[in-house]
Amino acid sequence: MSVLDNPPPRPRPVYLNLVAIRLPIAGIASILHRVSGAALFLFALPLMLLAVQASLASPESFAALKAAFAHPLAKLTAIGVVWACLHHFCAGIRYLLIDLHVGDDLAPAQRSGAMVIAVSLALTLIVGLRLW
Repeated sequence: MSVLDNPPPRPRPVYLNLVAIRLPIAGIASILHRVSGAALFLFALPLMLLAVQASLASPESFAALKAAFAHPLAKLTAIGVVWACLHHFCAGIRYLLIDLHVGDDLAPAQRSGAMVIAVSLALTLIVGLRLW
């Protein structure tokens, strides 16, 4: 084979099974960071703005909003928003530290990814117990 010849093509996979791929914990934290950011921007921010608008319109609308937040589905939604905020915040701090080359090796990155998930879930549990 000469220098100018192209190497023979390798066989390509038939399909990529996304369910069978096992992501490391840092990859799961990264995907959850993106999901929480999208959820905050697309759903939580408009809901919070509507809630603030309704609470400031009149005393009657504030009472109606307070009654609506007493419903268990509204509390679960609020806990979801709290988790999204806390996870996005913790993961954002992790990525800022990685940008500063703190913990960017494989083992510290895996530990920090697990720590982000654990801390965000623990803080969400604390806030959820207080909220409920």
